[in-house]
Amino acid sequence: MRKPLKITLWTAGVVVALPVLALTTTSIVNVVATKSDLAAITSYGELVPVDGKQMNVVVSGTGDETIVLLPGLGTAAPGLDFEPLIAELDDTHRVIAVEPFGTGLSDQTDSPRTAANIAAEVHEALQQLGVDRYVLMGHSIAGIYALEYSELYPDELVAFVGIDSSVPDQPGWDDPVPTAGLAQLRTLGLLRVLSAIGGDTYAGLPYDEDTKEQMRFLTTKNSTAPTLLDEMDRTPENFASVSGLTFPSMLPVLLFVVQDDSDVDGWLELHEDQAASVDHGEVVPLDGEHYLHHTQSPQIARDTDELLTSLSVR
Repeated sequence: MRKPLKITLWTAGVVVALPVLALTTTSIVNVVATKSDLAAITSYGELVPVDGKQMNVVVSGTGDETIVLLPGLGTAAPGLDFEPLIAELDDTHRVIAVEPFGTGLSDQTDSPRTAANIAAEVHEALQQLGVDRYVLMGHSIAGIYALEYSELYPDELVAFVGIDSSVPDQPGWDDPVPTAGLAQLRTLGLLRVLSAIGGDTYAGLPYDEDTKEQMRFLTTKNSTAPTLLDEMDRTPENFASVSGLTFPSMLPVLLFVVQDDSDVDGWLELHEDQAASVDHGEVVPLDGEHYLHHTQSPQIARDTDELLTSLSVR
């Protein structure tokens, strides 16, 4: 009986040791690769002082109107992610892509990622740039932050333009974002393995290889850092803070919406209701996925131009 027992114990040891060895290997590889990724990040945009830290902004173009771009939740490099839209807008407008703390090249912060704090920090960055009249254009969760923003600084806003933007009380708003264990998965190198298996997430999109590489590096830098994890954890709290809220009735609102979003019941109708709550509201259904500015930037820019032209001749 001893020999079979030894074989059984040896086999069990191998079964336990192989995963441990694999995780040790992926962890070591991740440490080396992460160090390499961070060293390869190149600067873009400009840094402005906000709340004792540095916030990165990308400023492009000139024009009578300034358009301020705010990213969706989890966008690791907003200034690069918005490049297709910036390219369409900056021929006739001044465009400012803000990278909130914890994204892009901006600093991390210990300040809680509440909608009010994020709005105040974006406002301070614009004040540092001398910008006090502008269109706010936001993707996804920025629709929630924009509502808070319009409560705090209504006199500075020309219009709000939403890019498949979140709306108050949408189905699932109080569901927590699953963040538990993400940092550990990053440390173990498993997120890097999954990313490699998943292939090029930007394939077929209008980004050059250098930009795609930089976005991957900045994903390594920001995606599981404390600031972004805190923002994700506070998502239900931020939705709750604007429950039932509408934009000021005099603020023009233009909403670009994925017209066939089966993930959220009544997605188009929710935006139609939001547009109807203001004096000048419009919904433009578009084909595509949630990041509409990746594929629909030309139409987003054209319709935004039409809105601003109509406002200027009133």
